[in-house]
Amino acid sequence: MEINLLTKTTPTKGLIFNIQKFSLNDGPGIRTVIFFKGCPLRCKWCSNPESQSRLPEPMFDEKQNAEITVGKYWTVEQLMKIILQDQPFYEESGGGVTFSGGEVLFQAPFAIELAQAVKSAGINLACETEGYASSKVFESFMHYVDFMYYDCKQWDPTKHRKGTGGSNEIIIKNLVTAIKANINVHVRIPVIPGFNYTNDDAQYFGELFQKIGVKEVELLPFHQFGLKKYEDLHREYELKDVTQLQPADLSDYQEILTTAGIKTSINGW
Repeated sequence: MEINLLTKTTPTKGLIFNIQKFSLNDGPGIRTVIFFKGCPLRCKWCSNPESQSRLPEPMFDEKQNAEITVGKYWTVEQLMKIILQDQPFYEESGGGVTFSGGEVLFQAPFAIELAQAVKSAGINLACETEGYASSKVFESFMHYVDFMYYDCKQWDPTKHRKGTGGSNEIIIKNLVTAIKANINVHVRIPVIPGFNYTNDDAQYFGELFQKIGVKEVELLPFHQFGLKKYEDLHREYELKDVTQLQPADLSDYQEILTTAGIKTSINGW
């Protein structure tokens, strides 16, 4: 089901739950990462559960030994002041700004407004997205992005819905749109035991990617880095007893995709 966000009045503020400066892992060069709060999906393995709600929420902070509020409303002007502080580092390193989440497109009007400001300042823009937004929203946003990390979590719509709460049909459709528009897209598969961690899954992903023109894929082994966050949010984590995957555990998965003609790497955390 497509989600029409452009019919909403453009907000004057966006809800952000973290700003990470001097990041080296979210795109090329030195980057400032803006974490948008709110996501339309509920992936059972989500390592940033504090990003899911569209509203500020309480969370226990161990450093302060107290409950804090996760999520703060920012204007584009306020965020640009933070972003521009490190512009010399972006220029020297080939870096820039990365929008992450949550799901950036869940706050599409604000994300587009901020993207316009970033690009007007001559700054490289990357984003991390699952592509779960209406075609109109996705197309309006993607042309501002220089580099896009794009998560594909399941090849099968029914299995995708069971694990995330939503179908993958619009996700695949938007990925095809980005590829046809020659957007620099980096496809990633979070490989999750009990969800998409079988040789058949790898085979069907390979067939899908061949069909739609994906040339390269990065595999993300399942980890438990977000486990403590569920405790701090007083939430139950369904996958707490699932064993983490090591990069070596994905060698067969990688080989199947490679045989299908997809250049495949494995993230080593």
